Amino acid sequence: MKELTLQTLVAVFEEIFGRALFWGLVAVAAVVTLAYIYVLVRDRSVSWRKFLLAQLSMPVGAVAAVLFVQAVTSSHFRDIGGPIDVIVLLGVAAMGAVGLAILVYTLQSFVWPPKRGEG
Repeated sequence: MKELTLQTLVAVFEEIFGRALFWGLVAVAAVVTLAYIYVLVRDRSVSWRKFLLAQLSMPVGAVAAVLFVQAVTSSHFRDIGGPIDVIVLLGVAAMGAVGLAILVYTLQSFVWPPKRGEG
């Protein structure tokens, strides 16, 4: 593989997760992202209380993402062989942490919208 292109990445992720699961995850990520943008535009400000609670969920998201990837692939923790494996695992953890924080903030904003005088 001489070039790293978007098509190559999509093919690799489809191979790792399976076509249906990969595109399902992409669709869920797109919906959550659009909902988050909607909440930010609707509220016109960030609620720092909701933001703090969302940040507290980040370790759970990191662990859940790593365990999810371990469950759907044929690799295990014993297969970690070098620095790139650790970097990929840390990247998965970081994306899971940020993803869950965005989801938690968005859900809080839908369940407890700001009062009329706020935002």
